[in-house]
Amino acid sequence: MKTSRKNFIRTSSLLVAGAMVNTNVLQAAVKKVNQVSGNEFVLPDLEYSYEALEPHIDATTMRIHHTKHHQAYITNLNNAIAKETSLKGKTLEQLITNINSLPETVKSAIRNNGGGHWNHSFFWQIMKPGSKMSKKTETALIQNFGSVDEFKKQFEKAGLTQFGSGWAWLIKQNNKLLVTATPNQDNPLMDIAAVKGTPILGIDVWEHAYYLKYQNKRNDYLQAFWNVVNWEKVDALING
Repeated sequence: MKTSRKNFIRTSSLLVAGAMVNTNVLQAAVKKVNQVSGNEFVLPDLEYSYEALEPHIDATTMRIHHTKHHQAYITNLNNAIAKETSLKGKTLEQLITNINSLPETVKSAIRNNGGGHWNHSFFWQIMKPGSKMSKKTETALIQNFGSVDEFKKQFEKAGLTQFGSGWAWLIKQNNKLLVTATPNQDNPLMDIAAVKGTPILGIDVWEHAYYLKYQNKRNDYLQAFWNVVNWEKVDALING
């Protein structure tokens, strides 16, 4: 079943702080987060059906993950912004790249829910059925990790060893590719991140992302993920 289509009135502009974040690359990383009148963030459509990533990620998980979990982050983010009028009209990137500057009354809520909104918006776009790795991407991974297999090994380890909920990432930092992980809904764009950079690839290792199909076998989910990576998107980010 395909997602319903929404008509959006305007899109936000990107504003990314920090020299390690390549703005041009980030613009290719995720479509600008859409807003409706009143500056409320809305759930982005998927570019494929919920069934499209089967059998590697099941349709039921995709539907719940998108319409329930992601929507909850957006609802909570909008509620937090409504409490602080000074934040109305700011883009999602302005909010999450400046966590330390946010009012204490909403800092945690925006960190968790704004991060959740950005991470999931990115996650949906970094997956695609039937995509193949390009020679350029293969070469870049070999240059940075020694081999594609070594990159995958490090990425899977980052996801597997992330204690509790969180994300594993491939990032670009000063033109170098690195693997890192973040807890909860943090990401490498945030000024509070231990390792900062531009996200190139990310995987959600919260249990809601895989438990219906894989139960406690997170490693099986991590290995299956390679079958649904949008390598065209990764190529654009690495080589952008």
